[in-house]
Amino acid sequence: MSDRPGASAPQQQARRTAREVVKAYIALTKPRIIELLLVTTIPTMILAERGWPGTWLVLATLIGGSAAAGAANTFNMIYDRDIDRVMQRTRKRPIPAGIVSVRGALIFGLTLAVASVLWFALLVNLPSALLTLTAIVLYAVGYTMILKRRTAQNIVWGGIAGCMPVLIGWSAVTGSLAVAPFVLFLVVFFWTPPHYWPLSMKFKGDYAAAGVPMLPVVSSDLVVARNILIHTFAMIACTLALIPLADMSMFYTVVAIVAGARFGWRTIDLYRHARHPDKGPLKAMRVFHESITYLSLIFLAVALDPFVEKLLF
Repeated sequence: MSDRPGASAPQQQARRTAREVVKAYIALTKPRIIELLLVTTIPTMILAERGWPGTWLVLATLIGGSAAAGAANTFNMIYDRDIDRVMQRTRKRPIPAGIVSVRGALIFGLTLAVASVLWFALLVNLPSALLTLTAIVLYAVGYTMILKRRTAQNIVWGGIAGCMPVLIGWSAVTGSLAVAPFVLFLVVFFWTPPHYWPLSMKFKGDYAAAGVPMLPVVSSDLVVARNILIHTFAMIACTLALIPLADMSMFYTVVAIVAGARFGWRTIDLYRHARHPDKGPLKAMRVFHESITYLSLIFLAVALDPFVEKLLF
């Protein structure tokens, strides 16, 4: 598509550059990760209310949560800019590519962080603001600065930050916490390794070159597959534990059992292929993609359960 008729070449180039810069700043926030986090937030809010918690509250929580996640991801890109230059799949990120300066990214990240915490404190409630601040620190400092480059369990414990949206969503509605959000917290906690380790298996050469000790880099495929299997079944157990603890209906129960059986079988198949390489390729990325579908189905069932229960049970 051509630019506006009559515009000079320098003007056209300036507009294109401005668009690139805006896109680069958006890329700093890792929008696809934010989408995944929000998938867990809205259903948790609906479960907390046992119905729709109000459009304004949902929007306020999503806006604040997106800003907080964007801040944490921006800090991650700033700190990891050295290894991002080395890794094939990350070298085109905004900072290694030279589109955004470190100073610009830092100002952007700090602005998002401060704004998100104040947003929650002023427009939602103080508990959700404190949990938001905790989530940013856990990801930016706990995972990015301390764990990622030091231990093969980086994703396991660093993943705690990714579990925080369920606590934030619940506290946004109730102003407090209960057993149910912590069960959902554990669902996401145990889901993170089966989601991320398959991706790391595909790109373990990148991680090895960058000196990041992801589990697939320092351990065999069999060890990784076994750990994926263990975390998967712990995750499925948590989804089932939610049934009595949150008084879930038969609708959620059926979805949790069927989705758990399907994803569990997929991870068993990965383990079988890792144990017997002659049976064919591992197909780790299939587990990665199906993990997203699985989590989406579980939280969709959480969101729909209060409404289906009123209609059918």
